[in-house]
Order: sequence, then structure tokens, then C-alpha cells
Amino acid sequence: MDVATFREWLQGSEPPAGLSQALQALWWEARGDWDRAHKCAQAQPDDAGNLVHAYLHRKEGDLDNAGGWYRRAGRPMPTGPLETEWEALVAELQ
Repeated sequence: MDVATFREWLQGSEPPAGLSQALQALWWEARGDWDRAHKCAQAQPDDAGNLVHAYLHRKEGDLDNAGGWYRRAGRPMPTGPLETEWEALVAELQ
């Protein structure tokens, strides 16, 4: 899977079977369902889940909360565009 394939999957009504909770979170967020994305990110208690959780709070504009999740994942908070971060997460977590 690559980012282009992941984007094609956004045409479906549900994320494809077999995706991690972190990738499901990115799928739901791209579909505009932040709450469902947040639940998926919380359901994966590892660095991948923490990174996506951080991204979601950054996108929401809650930078203090996002910062805590980035620290848990051992990463600095990105300063670039959210779309760039989304793509990088999809590519990294596949």
C-alpha cells in the first residue's frame, strides 16, 4: 500500500479490513469523522497510536494536548502543513 492507494480507499464507506487502529484513525479523519478517528487512535496504545493521536489534536488546534502525545511517541511536534504530516504518517504506518 502507498499513499495513493490509501486515498483510493477513502471512497469506501468503511476502512479496509486489516488496517491497524492508527491507520483506521487516519482513514476516519480524512473522511471528516474526527471523533471516530480519535477513538481509533486511543485504541492503539503504542507509538503509532500516540503519533496519530498527536496529529489529531494538532489538527484540532489543541497544541498543548498534541505536544504531550508527541512527547509520548518520542517525536517533536511538526511545524509543516497538516496534509504533509498526514501523508507521512500513512506512509510510515503501512
